[in-house]
Amino acid sequence: MARLLLLFALCVLPALVSARYVGNPFLVKGRVYCDTCRCGFETSASQAIPGARVRIECKDRDTLELKYSIEGVTDSKGMYSIMVTDDHGDQMCDALLVSSPQGDCATPDAGRDRARVILTRNNGVISDTRFANAMGFLKNEPLSSCTQLLQQYQETDE
Repeated sequence: MARLLLLFALCVLPALVSARYVGNPFLVKGRVYCDTCRCGFETSASQAIPGARVRIECKDRDTLELKYSIEGVTDSKGMYSIMVTDDHGDQMCDALLVSSPQGDCATPDAGRDRARVILTRNNGVISDTRFANAMGFLKNEPLSSCTQLLQQYQETDE
């Protein structure tokens, strides 16, 4: 009887503990915007892009081989929510811009076209929701009001 109890404790209990994560996906949330002033960061003139396509990619850390990929689309407020299955603790995962439905704002901003996302439960974060940094596309021509707007961001010694 003691051996059966020991066998149960060594074999079944670890399986039950790890089974609680099965079928419990991560929810990756983020935002896509149009940089209307082409300044490389969000301003009060930045606009949300509804209908932008975003992809979550996870690659092997050593070989950089693609292991997982899923796409999503932003809502009317430029926000996306993508469900990601499994724990990707041994992989590098990024949210990437795929495309913009706005023809005049479809060039990905080189510094803001991807966001690293940690998709593992072995990091102390209790929530299954992960938030990615905002990503942006550049408008072809900056708005005429951008000069005044950017003056607000400049530091002066006066």
